[in-house]
Amino acid sequence: MSESHTIVADEKYVFKSETRNRLMIIFALGLLLFIVGVFMAKSGGGHEEHKAAIDISQNLTASIAHDGEHGDAAGEHAGTAPWLKRIYTTLWMNNVFFTGLAVIGLFFVAIQYAAQAGWSVGVRRLPLAMAHWLPIAGVLMLVIWFVVKGDVFHWTHAELYDPQSDHYDKVIDAKGGFFYWPGKHGAFPIFYILRMVLFFGLWYLFFSWIKREMTAEDMDGNVQHWKNSRKYSAIFLVIFAVSSSVAAWDWVMSIDTHWYSTMTGWYLFASWWVTGLAMITYLTVLLKDAGYLKIVNANHLHDLGKFVFAFSIFWTYIWFSQFLLIFYANIPEETVYFIQRRTVSPYSWIFFANLILNFVLPFLLLMTRDAKRHLTMLKVVCPIVIVGHWIDHFNMITPGVMQHDGGLGLLEIGMAMMFLAAFLMITFSSLTKFALVPKNDPMLQESLGHHI
Repeated sequence: MSESHTIVADEKYVFKSETRNRLMIIFALGLLLFIVGVFMAKSGGGHEEHKAAIDISQNLTASIAHDGEHGDAAGEHAGTAPWLKRIYTTLWMNNVFFTGLAVIGLFFVAIQYAAQAGWSVGVRRLPLAMAHWLPIAGVLMLVIWFVVKGDVFHWTHAELYDPQSDHYDKVIDAKGGFFYWPGKHGAFPIFYILRMVLFFGLWYLFFSWIKREMTAEDMDGNVQHWKNSRKYSAIFLVIFAVSSSVAAWDWVMSIDTHWYSTMTGWYLFASWWVTGLAMITYLTVLLKDAGYLKIVNANHLHDLGKFVFAFSIFWTYIWFSQFLLIFYANIPEETVYFIQRRTVSPYSWIFFANLILNFVLPFLLLMTRDAKRHLTMLKVVCPIVIVGHWIDHFNMITPGVMQHDGGLGLLEIGMAMMFLAAFLMITFSSLTKFALVPKNDPMLQESLGHHI
């Protein structure tokens, strides 16, 4: 035991000024790109190409959404400038994406405790640090929703629920209880907002409890802290199973109000999960390169690499299952979702880039055993997966809001860079507040002897 204590001896992360300055530069550069992107969008750089594909999408949406009576659901926000809608859309998309990274940090920790896993002791504090973004994400989600709701979420318009209105939509009205129960349809969506507050509240509550036990264990070494963490983790996993699925319906699927998929909960979770694994692995590699995490060796890296490899395939399985079922059924109100993304400019190239970045490249690059054990290869693959699933979130959210006015340019990239810099700033700052390795964890010896 003395040898293990020598290896981990109160290893603390130091958030150096150079790292902080780099993140500030990334944020400033992102802000600059965002401002330039806004000016470019305002100058009218629209998307005129592939009008035939656009017409197909719009005609399908119109016939489905309003039964041929009230026009196109895509045109309900024609009064809002496209450049402003792009800002709203990328704000919402990035917050959903980075919320996923934060809650997956907590989910990863909970999985390790519930499974009594020993191999991950040396990397467990990194996802815990990622989870510190949760309260910020919760506040942003609530604030951003009230800012963007009229443009991002079609179902928030009161006239859709009024049978006397020319814009009455019986399909959306039938779904109104999911948003407004127990209030009047078209009023304040109390049920929707309560779920949002409840989910973030529960996630943060369990994060606080698990973090409290983990840090207390560092102080007194009482094994009861580990048992408490395991108990909280098991309860959290049950709550997360339900809340993550409903959050996917609320925050992503409800954007395309007339479209639905029974696999949306699984799909968003798969994207969140593999992105979180890639971020955990990448942070591990960065800290290992900087001389930290001496407990972590090639065997631990191999496990992390296997997770990224395996769940990239899992995400692809979910993607293909959803696509195949909808393609095979050929029901117009379902196929319009993929027609819009696969054939309408500017989303068609993004549709295929999504598969290349999130399946083809991770599969080929991490196929061999050695690839999963080397820092250099993990440094290449993990950013690909993170960027790839950011594009996946773009593909899930933007077409449903922007229709043919969307785009992936400096505006979206700049916003992503600002979110990334802020997320990493919180993560690295949090790492300084506790030991990198839990020296009193009862599974530490198993991690030190881990070999595969």
